[in-house]
Amino acid sequence: MAGTQPVPGTLKGLETLVQTSISLIKQFEEVLNQAARGQLTTTPPSPTSDTPPQSQSIDALSLAHDSASLIRAHSTKLSLLIINKPFTPSAVVKVLQELVAGPIPGLASAVQLCAADRYTSTVREDLAWRCHRVLKELRGLIEVIPLDGNILSPEKRDGVKGDKGSLTVTGVIWAACDDVIQLQKFGVANLLIKKVQQYRDTLQDVLDELKEWKEEGEQRGDDDDEDGEEPEDEVEYVTNQLDTTHLSAQDMVDDLMNTRHIPRNDSDKIGERLEACLKRLRLTTLLYAAIVKRRLKVLPLLPASESSPVPRRLDEVLAILKRLTDRFNEVACAFYDLEPDAIDQSMDACFFDAFAASEMLVKPWDGERDEFTDWVQKFQVSIKKPE
Repeated sequence: MAGTQPVPGTLKGLETLVQTSISLIKQFEEVLNQAARGQLTTTPPSPTSDTPPQSQSIDALSLAHDSASLIRAHSTKLSLLIINKPFTPSAVVKVLQELVAGPIPGLASAVQLCAADRYTSTVREDLAWRCHRVLKELRGLIEVIPLDGNILSPEKRDGVKGDKGSLTVTGVIWAACDDVIQLQKFGVANLLIKKVQQYRDTLQDVLDELKEWKEEGEQRGDDDDEDGEEPEDEVEYVTNQLDTTHLSAQDMVDDLMNTRHIPRNDSDKIGERLEACLKRLRLTTLLYAAIVKRRLKVLPLLPASESSPVPRRLDEVLAILKRLTDRFNEVACAFYDLEPDAIDQSMDACFFDAFAASEMLVKPWDGERDEFTDWVQKFQVSIKKPE
C-alpha cells in the first residue's frame, strides 16, 4: 500500500534507496566484468519503437566520458554530505537519485554501445574494465553512507588500521573516473598504439634478459679458462658433495638455484639456437615498432561502419601480438632449462605467429601496396631464416 512506502528524504527512505542503488550497481558490475573479460558479446539493440534511431549514433566513449564526469561530481557532493553537519537525508537522497537515474546506467550503456565490430574488442574490453572500476569504487562509497542520522565518525572518514576511509574512497573514485574520461580524449588509435608499445616493451625485456644470460655464460666460461678448470654441472656437483659435512642444506639449495648456462661442449647446439633466436626476436620487436608507425598511426577513424573489416582485422592481429609476449617468455624458460626440444617447439610457435601478424597487416587499410608492404616481405624472409 502507498502508506507503507518509505518517504523520500527520511532515514527509512534513504536506507531503501541505498539498498536499491547498491543492488543496481552490483548488477551492472557483473555485466561489465563479463565484458571486460571478453565473455559478453552483447551489441547495441536494433532501433525499435522504444529505442530512438538517433541513439544508435551516440559515441560510446563520449557517453562514458559524460557519465564518468557526472559520477565524479556527484561522488564529491556525496562525500561532503556524509562528513559535514548537519546530516541531511533528503540531500543525500537527491544525489543518489540523480546517480541512479543517469550516470550509473550511462556507464553500462556506453559499454553496450561500444560494439566490437565498430570499436574493436580491445577497446570494448578496456572501456568495460575502466567503467567496472568506477562502479565498484562508487559502491564502496554508497555502502558507508550513515543510516543512523549522524555524519561519519572520524575513523570512518579518515580510515583506521589499513581500512580506507570515505575520503580515500572518494579519491579513488576520482582516479577511476579520470581513467574513463581520458580514454575519450586519448582516442581509439592511441589506445591501440599504447597497447602494442607495451607488448613491444615486454619483448624487449625478454630480449635483454636472454642477452644478459648469454653474456653471463660467456663471462663464466672466460673465468673458467683463466683458472684452467672445466666447469662442473651444478646438480652433479651438489650430488657429489652430499657426504661432505661442510655442505649445509642451505648451501645445497643455493647451488641448485644458481642459473644454469650453456655448457662448454654444447652438444645440443644451444648456443646456435640462442643466436638465431636473438636475431629473430630483434626482428619481431622491429615489427611491432613498424606496425605502430605504418598501420596504427594512420588508422582510419573509429568507430567504423558496421561493414568495415578494420575492427576485426585489428582484433585478430592484436590477439597475436599479445600472445607473442607469453610465448617468448616460454622460449626464455626453455633456454634457461637447456631443453633443445622445448626451445625448438616454442621458437617455431613464436615465429609462426610473428609471420602471421605481419601477413595480416601486409596490405594498407585501403589499397594493395605501400612502403610497409615491401618491408613486411623482407621481414618474412628474414624471420624464416635469419642471416
